[in-house]
Amino acid sequence: MCGTCGCGDAAHHYHHDQGHHHEHEHDHNHEHPHEDSRLIAVELDILRRNNLMAERNRGYFEAKAIFCLNLMSSPGAGKTTLLEETIRRLKDKKAIYVIEGDQQTSHDAERIAALNIPVFQVNTGSGCHLEASMIHHALQHLNPSEKSLLLIENVGNLVCPALFDLGEARKVVIVSTTEGDDKPLKYPYMFKEAHVCIINKTDLSPYLNTDIETLRGNCLKVNPELQLFELSAGKGTGMDKWCEWLLSGPVLPI
Repeated sequence: MCGTCGCGDAAHHYHHDQGHHHEHEHDHNHEHPHEDSRLIAVELDILRRNNLMAERNRGYFEAKAIFCLNLMSSPGAGKTTLLEETIRRLKDKKAIYVIEGDQQTSHDAERIAALNIPVFQVNTGSGCHLEASMIHHALQHLNPSEKSLLLIENVGNLVCPALFDLGEARKVVIVSTTEGDDKPLKYPYMFKEAHVCIINKTDLSPYLNTDIETLRGNCLKVNPELQLFELSAGKGTGMDKWCEWLLSGPVLPI
């Protein structure tokens, strides 16, 4: 259950202005309209407070010319493997810091630390996404240097992370060929909010029913402005263009 947005709560509700659509089991009968109003007000307040902290983070990044990316995907899409391969290729060219978000364990952070990269683990417990306050806390410990690259690996979830601004310059959604080619259509809000989409595990496409051209088309159907990278982080193929973009990527947000 999400500790802030209420996903998994018995008291699901409609949240129209953020596109976060939950159905309360009694909505059709409108038995508790005041309760629904209170829930919506609470969620709006949570998002408002989060956005204020996100602006503080963004100001910090801009002042120190830090290029911050928020990496989001479903579990198993290959975020950590992508981070590892990216770090191996770039750590001698640019200072890199990582914030790892998971509900439990520090397994992914340990993988990053093994590459001699500063990393801070955030365990969200029942929460299904990172929030700006968590990033603010992590920054106090990491203290990233000027003109560095900060990579945030969000909790594996294709819904709630898209709702919470962390102050990042770019939102990056990672979708793997093992998930099929319809994920952008099933989870459109994530792809609409993202600036960049990485299609990962392209090497496995010949063994699956996933058509990369269809997947690419569905991504652009949802968000024609998406910048696409097609690669296999595990094999290392297609990583050059991604790494080149990271080194030349803008610092200021869109």
